Amino acid sequence: MSYILNIDTATETAGVCLSKEHEVLMMLSNTDQKNHASFIQPAIATVMQQTGIALTDLAAVAVTGGPGSYTGLRVGMATAKGICYSLDKPLIIVNTLEVMAQAAIEKAGDEVQFICPLIDARRMEVFTAVYDRLWQTILAPQPMVLEESSFEMILKTGIIQFSGSGMEKLSKISAYPNARFANIQHDAGHLAQLAFKSFASGHFADLAYSEPLYLKAFFDTSKK
Repeated sequence: MSYILNIDTATETAGVCLSKEHEVLMMLSNTDQKNHASFIQPAIATVMQQTGIALTDLAAVAVTGGPGSYTGLRVGMATAKGICYSLDKPLIIVNTLEVMAQAAIEKAGDEVQFICPLIDARRMEVFTAVYDRLWQTILAPQPMVLEESSFEMILKTGIIQFSGSGMEKLSKISAYPNARFANIQHDAGHLAQLAFKSFASGHFADLAYSEPLYLKAFFDTSKK
């Protein structure tokens, strides 16, 4: 059995779930971003205990590697790497925007051609990427200062569904008819789906040199 421990602390909602291949066995979440660090270890212990699966039974550990909150990314990466080092397990790193896109694809209507997750990075800046329904990367993950003309070229070719914590900023300035805005929350279960694909294809991170993908200098998305 391919048990994978999935850890997501990159954004406002943190999550831990244990999955068996595509199936989520148990998941816990925390919506208080300031307490992600204190949430993660007890959540892992609870999930493993209640499912009856030992850490030594894990086939791999997966973590959202960024972009996202600087502090959150460090907490998640350090936890995942610590487990992998101590138990000699492979590490899987999944881009946060891809996890968000997975959640959005599941909710998108048939008319939607492109998926665009946005993570609030303060002021009018976001972290974003654009994918099509076949997971082709249309716009690579990057920081962006939102303007009225943002995503104009893609919007001219098809309908984009925007989601994530940075979505509201864009919705206030974008008037393109092909723009769709949806409040979609991803979770560690969406990470689990992508993590198993990486596991099945043998796509593992280099444990010694893996670092979070910050995309820009320090910032913290937690509310003051």
